[in-house]
Amino acid sequence: MSMVTGNSYLDSLLQGQPQLPPSPLAWFNQLRASAVDRVGTLKLPTTRDEDWRFTDITPLAKLSFQPARVISTLQATDLERFYLDEAAIRLVFVDGTYMPQFSTQQGKAGESGLIITDLSAAVPRHAAAIEPHLGRHAGFEDNLFAALNTAFLQHGAVIVAPRNAAVEAPVHVLSVSTQPGAASHPRCLLIAESGSAVTIVEDYVTLGQEGEEAYVTNAVTEIVLKDNAQVDHVRIQRDSTQAFHIGNCAVSLARASRYRSVSVALGARISRYDLNVLLADEGAECTVDGLALISGRQLADTHTCIDHARPSCTSRQAHKCIVDGAGHAVFNGKIVVRAGAQHTDSAQSNRSLLLNAKARVDTKPQLEIFADDVKCAHGATVGQLDNEELFYLESRGLSGLAARNLLTYAFGAEIIDRIPVASLKHRLEQTVLEQTKRN
Repeated sequence: MSMVTGNSYLDSLLQGQPQLPPSPLAWFNQLRASAVDRVGTLKLPTTRDEDWRFTDITPLAKLSFQPARVISTLQATDLERFYLDEAAIRLVFVDGTYMPQFSTQQGKAGESGLIITDLSAAVPRHAAAIEPHLGRHAGFEDNLFAALNTAFLQHGAVIVAPRNAAVEAPVHVLSVSTQPGAASHPRCLLIAESGSAVTIVEDYVTLGQEGEEAYVTNAVTEIVLKDNAQVDHVRIQRDSTQAFHIGNCAVSLARASRYRSVSVALGARISRYDLNVLLADEGAECTVDGLALISGRQLADTHTCIDHARPSCTSRQAHKCIVDGAGHAVFNGKIVVRAGAQHTDSAQSNRSLLLNAKARVDTKPQLEIFADDVKCAHGATVGQLDNEELFYLESRGLSGLAARNLLTYAFGAEIIDRIPVASLKHRLEQTVLEQTKRN
């Protein structure tokens, strides 16, 4: 890639990226080429762009990053602390590169029709299943970061749950960052065929030490639910507090399918997560929950859009922010009810807790309704800990600090409790408890 954009961040990525091996499939090469073309025309977003007006990524634009190198010295013991007890199926990516030696799959996966593999192996073997969906849901025409990810398509998690199959064990997609000054582009595609059920855990972690040079994670996930399918999606972002994390996720639901999501943002200096859910056919349901727990000078931005495109669909959303220090949380939640999408039932709630006078939250719930027989509600609150609740706990013998920590923990634990993987839920509860004590 030899294009020059005039932006040091983009130019360092594009010029330093080694030539990707061509695919034997023309459609895959064309997909990457189209993304490269868009990268050449799109600009890095600024606060002058409406969707980014609360999120200044100038610190990212000023830095130069290089593509990650393949690390051969990593050992399984370096990663074991991130493994999940329930996950018999695990795909591990280190700085964006698939690591089969650390990945595991069920022995009967091939016999049952379950496809779980790296993108580079999946594209030639399962092109018929992948081509209609890869790069078709997370559009990159107007999204620079999605275009960059697609331009660098090589490795990624591909999961196809076969028709009427219930995948009992959660699939753990573990993305590990190890190199300061590097940029990686994790990719994930999940296709749940008709009547299937699957749980996926997207987990973004770091092996680096606090205070090290920044790195960039630019992730894209596409999830497709066919008729009567069910997907539980857990997304955990716990990058280094010096890192930059950009995530895009697009979900498409067919008739009577059900999507449940819990996202938790703990790390990164600046993080941005865009989740777009399309209820594309009648009877589809989604539940979208999120938690941002930040402090110091962290910025966590969550943008969601739940699009009710057909009648008789249901959506529920609860997003919480806990902000300490001089942290800054952003929540922009849009619900769209299209013309003809009668009998829509939608509710959205955003609650934010400020633990410091310097902490800041910008919240923007949006309803765009073009149908007349609907039930829609939304609300947002921003506040501090309740003095009466603090007084009550102190009157029962707790110190002021202990009372504060307990109430903060309970505020966040409500979202974490909805995670359907017990060992992960327990670890995150401990993380929240430790962080509230530290703050």
